[in-house]
This record gives sequence, C-alpha cells and structure tokens, in this order.
Amino acid sequence: MSVRIATPADLDAIMAIENDSFPTDAWSTESMAAELVTEHGRYLVDEDAGDIIGYAGLRSIRGNADADIQTIALLEARRGEGRGRVLLRALLAEASARGAREVFLEVRADNPGAESLYLSEGFDEIARRLHYYQPDNVDAIVMKLDLRAWTKKATA
Repeated sequence: MSVRIATPADLDAIMAIENDSFPTDAWSTESMAAELVTEHGRYLVDEDAGDIIGYAGLRSIRGNADADIQTIALLEARRGEGRGRVLLRALLAEASARGAREVFLEVRADNPGAESLYLSEGFDEIARRLHYYQPDNVDAIVMKLDLRAWTKKATA
C-alpha cells in the first residue's frame, strides 16, 4: 500500500468512495474536481495493488496559521486497517510543511470510529454544530489540533 498525491485522473475512483461513504451528503464531482487542482490544498490517495482504496484532503494556504482537514474516506471493506491514520498523518505533515500551527476538522457525531481516531492523534473537541449534516440532521463535532505539539510528539 502506498499514499501519493491525487491527480485529476483519480477523480472517478475518489467519487466512487465519496458516494459510498457519504450517500446523503457527498461532494459533487465538480467540487471534488476543483479540490484536486487547487494550490490551496492537497489531496492524497491510498493505493493497494494499483487500486485506490481511500483518499483524504486538506485545505491549507501556504503561510496561514491554520489548516482544515476536508475529508478522509476509505472503501468500507478496508476500514479498520489503520489506513485512515496513515492518511491523517500524511495530511498533518503536509499542513506542517505549509506553515500551519493549528488544524481543524468537523466529524459527524454519529461516527465514533473517526472521532476516536482524531482524539488519539491529539485533536480536542472545541464546539458542536447542531444539525450540521443535512439531510440527516446530525451534529458536527468541531475539533482542533495544536500541530506544533503533534509534530514534536511525532518526531520524538
């Protein structure tokens, strides 16, 4: 398995995972296509034997103090293998390289697996956005990571 920078050629595979993972609130193909080419972010794909099994995205403008994890998703059959952690850490390393000091994200309140991953990497809950995910009416848990502290811990 390997993680690499996503390209526009990966769009169909990414959208298949996006639509499967987020059936009621998936990003549009047009929005995802724009994300793959913006200079203000970085999208990664996780490949196994040439097949894309997951992807992750970061919004991080070079020199800004903060960055946002946009998404992390894996094929359902490949969840629980630690690949989400690999993708998350790669995004955090990219955010650090771009000069970010804090990283933010929103996670669905009905996704305890993802919430647990973020907590285990040092994210803290800082707010809740009631009924954020529509049409499911699910709250968003807003989380923040002190990237400088995470980087020190990761390199220790």
